[in-house]
Amino acid sequence: MIPRTFPPAPGWSPDGHRIKAELDYSRGPEKTWVYGGLRIADGQEVTMTARSRNSAFYQQFLQMLEDTNPTGDIYVVTDNLSSHNSLSTRTWLEDHPRIRHVFIPVGACWLNLQEGWWRIFRKAALAGRSFSGPDEIAQATRIATAQLNARARPWIWGRPAPPIRQARRRYVYLL
Repeated sequence: MIPRTFPPAPGWSPDGHRIKAELDYSRGPEKTWVYGGLRIADGQEVTMTARSRNSAFYQQFLQMLEDTNPTGDIYVVTDNLSSHNSLSTRTWLEDHPRIRHVFIPVGACWLNLQEGWWRIFRKAALAGRSFSGPDEIAQATRIATAQLNARARPWIWGRPAPPIRQARRRYVYLL
């Protein structure tokens, strides 16, 4: 391989690899959290950004889920975060009997279909980008959610069944 005699294009490292901006998972005043809920029957997603991850914003998100789904029971499959099971959240849930929590076991996030959607969402909205503030993150969240909802399909847990293979014809020759 012949070494380069010219500088790489912007966004590329000197050895020819694309520079990836890693997501910054740190604490600070400019932190923005994204809440999301997946309706697996049709693949529609509801997202909300918040400046904190606490019971008040979680209850606001649950209210948003209830408003989006006006009829029937709502099962929220979630992890064991303290804001999901706090006293204020349990009290709030008593006044909203349609919403029921299902907690997944610790270390078994693959049981939640939402995790697959988060992977797709992060790639569409956040990967490789830098944001100047919470407003840009909220805008990117809204745009990515709308785009993903436009092509949403029902979510199914597990792999699809393999196609049925047709039996080959056997020729029998009689002598």
